[in-house]
Amino acid sequence: MTAATVLDAPARLLFLTQDAARVAAQLGGAALTLPEAAPLRDDISTDEITPVPILTHFDEKLGRYPYTGFRAGDSQPIGIDAIRQSGINVVVAGKRYGKGSSREHSPMAEKSAGVRLVIAESFERIYRQNADNIGLYTSTDMGLVARLQGGERITVDEIVAGRDALAAAIVKAGGLLAFGQAQLRDVSPAAESAAESAEMAAEPPRTLFEKIVLRHLLQTPATAGDPQQGDGVFLRADWRFIHEYYSGMAAHMLHARFGRPLRLVDPDRIVVFEDHTSYVEESPNHVRAGIVPNVRAMCQAQRDFADAYGLRQHRTLTEAEAARDTGDNVAGISHAMMAEHYALPGQVVVGTDSHTPHSGALGCVAFGVGTTDMANAFVTGAVRLTLPASLRIELDGTPAPGVTAKDIVLHLLALPEIRAGAGVGKVFEFAGQAIASLSIDERATLTNMTAELGGLTGIVAPDAETARFLRERRGVDAGIAPWMRSDPGAGYAAVLRVDCAALSPLVASPGDPGNGVSLSSLIARPRIDIAYGGSCTAGKREDFDYYHQVLAWAVARGLRLPDGVTLYLQYGTTAVRDYCVAQGYDKTFAAVGARILQPSCGACANCGPGSSTEASQVTISAINRNFPGRSGPGSVWLASPPTVMASALAGELASFAELQARYGE
Repeated sequence: MTAATVLDAPARLLFLTQDAARVAAQLGGAALTLPEAAPLRDDISTDEITPVPILTHFDEKLGRYPYTGFRAGDSQPIGIDAIRQSGINVVVAGKRYGKGSSREHSPMAEKSAGVRLVIAESFERIYRQNADNIGLYTSTDMGLVARLQGGERITVDEIVAGRDALAAAIVKAGGLLAFGQAQLRDVSPAAESAAESAEMAAEPPRTLFEKIVLRHLLQTPATAGDPQQGDGVFLRADWRFIHEYYSGMAAHMLHARFGRPLRLVDPDRIVVFEDHTSYVEESPNHVRAGIVPNVRAMCQAQRDFADAYGLRQHRTLTEAEAARDTGDNVAGISHAMMAEHYALPGQVVVGTDSHTPHSGALGCVAFGVGTTDMANAFVTGAVRLTLPASLRIELDGTPAPGVTAKDIVLHLLALPEIRAGAGVGKVFEFAGQAIASLSIDERATLTNMTAELGGLTGIVAPDAETARFLRERRGVDAGIAPWMRSDPGAGYAAVLRVDCAALSPLVASPGDPGNGVSLSSLIARPRIDIAYGGSCTAGKREDFDYYHQVLAWAVARGLRLPDGVTLYLQYGTTAVRDYCVAQGYDKTFAAVGARILQPSCGACANCGPGSSTEASQVTISAINRNFPGRSGPGSVWLASPPTVMASALAGELASFAELQARYGE
């Protein structure tokens, strides 16, 4: 029997190089060698592969758009239909390919355009898993380039060599849904004694992540009974959630394969959020492209799916709808909502968004998956995971006044080992003296941005602060079981130590969250046009305490925003909004000249006020990502909530302490 091959036509390669002219030449028919193409682009994000407005498509139409946000220098050399028309079937790139969002639209767009194989020096976890799940081949073997250009046939067996057995089986099956249909008809919890014996035994010592995974492990015909690090497994999740950019695609693929009606497993443990697009009417990008009706149809597809299967739903409102609301609508950004209403210590939470690790602040295992992973989990109850290594992040000391969790994570992102990919696919376990002093809201900033660190998830062992948060915010008296901690002697790939007492406010320069520098080291301070406070990372109650602290100081001194600066403040959830109103914060925000926005992802997803509209605009933002095009065509600096507010008032990058010093304080 002839071994299956990756390509059914001669290889036509596209090197994603840093030189726009060379990219354009390849699209025009020129062939380059790997040395001629160097240097390849590193850190290509899913925002570049499929910019946000394209996500309204979830079928073969995606094939028109791959790489339309790709940047080579200051240029975007790949237009609509360029990949299809040029016959490209192999794409070659540098390190950390597929950074950022969990959007499966990216590999789906590549495959729909005719790409069959992506070769990169390294991949981000979610992107590669999404590619596996839909049958797009990936490889980190750069030696394949010369072989393909020499006319060799590459077999599927070669492509999956070195992958874990489950990943190889899924790729060979043509994707996860086909695999699940054949292999996951009957799944059951692994022997209860496994979890019990792990709890009682002195050896081997385990991390908290490992303990939680053991308690949620499923027994399947395709997975090992005693899985080890690097093995593929399936878990039972306590909560599965999805939002409007993914539900239509999930429904489409499930109904196409299984028909109607579907039999969903534990539908009462599925939550559906409409949280990204409530401000689409104010998004110039969407309005100019004429895709507002597409967004509305996408949202309606989600509502129809949720209604058909009786799934619980939360929908953020437009400003007009919010003005008519009696207070009954409980909604917000999915990650904050999961922490406010659903996730508990010791649970497993999965969502179709890379910032799902947010809930790890409560001591649960929370990680992002793609659409096919979630669709499979809907009908089988099984969530795919490759067992990762863990990093222990020891946060020593007490942060100085004005230094927040955002500054800590920007510091971590700028570490050379993290920038080189040391955290990709790993668990970030945050511990140490500084963690003990941080609130759950601040801990959630760290776990949320595990996505930018490249990790699978972030986790903090639950403690008295966790119990306080659950009791005061949710009315839940959740006991913290003795097993909910890592054992002494548990294994870690590495331990990173940070002296938080030595940190000062940081910013990340435009292009990548890893571009962090101490603000005090910046001699030239860019002028800013837009300041934005909000998002899942920075729309929490304590973030708004920080916003108010700086703005109240300004109001007390008669200060307002300078001419040319627009400030947007967007609540993360209705509970945060109601808290701010009860505290009188909204009056302070209005007094300084800020525009206050209802809960939504908004500008962080380039879908609403706060996004730039011109390439010349400069934004200072509390969001988690500043990849090219992420929040409009302009340049985005990332910073902490107090630094964003101080910069808005100064009209240029400034910390709160620097702003106070300008007024003799």
